[in-house]
Amino acid sequence: MNHTTSIPGSYHLSTDQQYAAYVNPQWVRLLSALGLNKVFNRSFGAELFADNGDVYLDFLSGYGVYNVGHHHPFVTQELIAELQSQRPSMLQSHVPTLAAQLAEKLCQLAGGKMEKVYFGSSGSEGVEAAIKFSRAFTKRDWILYAEGGFHGLTCGALSLMSNLWWREGFGPMLRETQAVPFGDVKALRQALQTEKYAAYLVEPIQGENGVKVPTREYLHEAQRLCEKHGTLLVIDEVQTGIHRTGPFIASHYFGISPDMVILAKALSGGQVPVGALLMRSDVCRSVYSSIDKACVHASTFSENALAMRAGLATLQIAEKEKLGERSTNLGNFLRSELMNRLSRFEMIKEIRGVGLFNAIEFQAPRSIGLKLLYAGFTKAHPGLFGQMIVKTLFEEEKILSQMAGNNFMAIKSLPPLVITEEQIVRYVSAWEHVCELASRTSFWMQGLRIAAKALAPDRACPNAVPKAGAEVLQERALAEV
Repeated sequence: MNHTTSIPGSYHLSTDQQYAAYVNPQWVRLLSALGLNKVFNRSFGAELFADNGDVYLDFLSGYGVYNVGHHHPFVTQELIAELQSQRPSMLQSHVPTLAAQLAEKLCQLAGGKMEKVYFGSSGSEGVEAAIKFSRAFTKRDWILYAEGGFHGLTCGALSLMSNLWWREGFGPMLRETQAVPFGDVKALRQALQTEKYAAYLVEPIQGENGVKVPTREYLHEAQRLCEKHGTLLVIDEVQTGIHRTGPFIASHYFGISPDMVILAKALSGGQVPVGALLMRSDVCRSVYSSIDKACVHASTFSENALAMRAGLATLQIAEKEKLGERSTNLGNFLRSELMNRLSRFEMIKEIRGVGLFNAIEFQAPRSIGLKLLYAGFTKAHPGLFGQMIVKTLFEEEKILSQMAGNNFMAIKSLPPLVITEEQIVRYVSAWEHVCELASRTSFWMQGLRIAAKALAPDRACPNAVPKAGAEVLQERALAEV
């Protein structure tokens, strides 16, 4: 199943072996243990084509990258034309035409207070820039953020995340940060009253926390309180932007006008990484305040021609194919179908979302048989049940999905916005079948075997797990029973 690579002067390695040898062996182990290590030769729209002829539906979209679908012909056409033009891409000493055009288009689409753009290559870069720009503008050091959020894995972004698992082992983060519960107006009001915060950085919908959707009132009050106390409202739209929730940004859905907006992921067209920080003119001017400060915040790959071309092509596709309308209409259809077909299963807690940004959340079973098995799963690993659902969807139903990063009981549903109604029906039918399988003992025993394989000693890291295996997990499960 794995391609073989020849290393000059050495020996033949499969892709798995080469990746494990030179990149990350634990990633190969994890994918192999979960049965997700599949070779895809082609992708188009919402489909992935495996080397054995199987066709998979993509309901992960690279965590929100493929809003216009895989290999959209127009994005490909525009990138080829840009490469063939032989125009310089990253001179670093010129005014880039494409960056100017993309920035203008983004400000027009975002509207509100958005008047300037800083380009980077990722959402994390946008978060880092937002920290710097908000501090420069307000002359304050502290940043406020919401518990349960996910903003990236650079040190500044990690400093704005409450889940310690992401931060463990990496040393001190920014000290001047503080968390407040997501959706709690009282806690937010108390924090902002101190008037020490440069920014309140928050997702409009918390994706990695299980697609948690706040009330409109909460975000409206957040905006009012930020304006009252001189704190910039920074909305992280890395996953929710580019029509994922219907409107161009989720801020439009909630009817708020932030001071800064962070975009990335889908703006790439699924081809060339690009991120953007949109902001008020006066915020931008506080950083680029004079000629000698013209490049005080910059990045080598910022504004490169291929990234800008991909961004422009993506926005053209979204407009021409009415992806915002599709997201709204198909999202309503998806949630309705899921609720109609899955509500009868005892472990389904909630189906929620906006547009095509959704999640199916599970809860602990009530029936005594499943309850005991679930206890064994939880003892083995808190994410084992969710990962078994993902694995079963993948292997049995040819559906690619994944758990939310901060909520192991929620499976995210993020298909490309070009998904069809027929493909959604196939997806919902797959979910119904998997939920039926999850009511059988064989599903749970397979999960314990998978966990045993994942936790088995690594020959490359013999001290990683001193004792692990099926017998250990079975002991744990029996102890719980």
